[in-house]
Amino acid sequence: TFAWVAINAVCVAVANPELLNQRGLWRRKTDTKPWDRKLLKLYGVLGFYLMPLVIGLDLGRRHWSSLGPWSIVVGTAMSSLGLLLVTWAMLVNPHFEVTVRIQADRDHKVVAGGPYAMVRHPGYLGAILWLLSSPLIAGSVLGMAPAGLACFVFLVRAAREDRALQAELPGYADYARRVRFRLLPGIW
Repeated sequence: TFAWVAINAVCVAVANPELLNQRGLWRRKTDTKPWDRKLLKLYGVLGFYLMPLVIGLDLGRRHWSSLGPWSIVVGTAMSSLGLLLVTWAMLVNPHFEVTVRIQADRDHKVVAGGPYAMVRHPGYLGAILWLLSSPLIAGSVLGMAPAGLACFVFLVRAAREDRALQAELPGYADYARRVRFRLLPGIW
């Protein structure tokens, strides 16, 4: 994860340094959707506090569960695919900020190329793959519970963001008719 995040930062810094600057200012954005701030906090608690805590208790203290070596291979592949997808989405979409907002200050436009030609929210798909990969890499069955809850938060966020974009971003409703699926082609 550290290597992928570093690669992501370098790639985005070269391709679109303004995006990195905007992502760093996310707490200062006053036009972020109020529901998004709540979902981000919930995601943070589940994904960055509860999931490592459960994995640590499971594997380090209590030894409640254990997956075989196959989970490391599957988890690493999922993590790499997820982080690659997030990076690709960030390289294609100059509006890939941390929070959900209509970026009138940055001439917000619909992005329909790259992974956005297949699904409307490839960044969420990548993040979900990464979240589910963490307990697999560690080998913790119980770690899948907070990871799954954090993924559910992303599903809710994707649905809410999609509704906001369709209602407020010119051209997005047409794009949504062309690219029918939010996260998984053929499913949702």
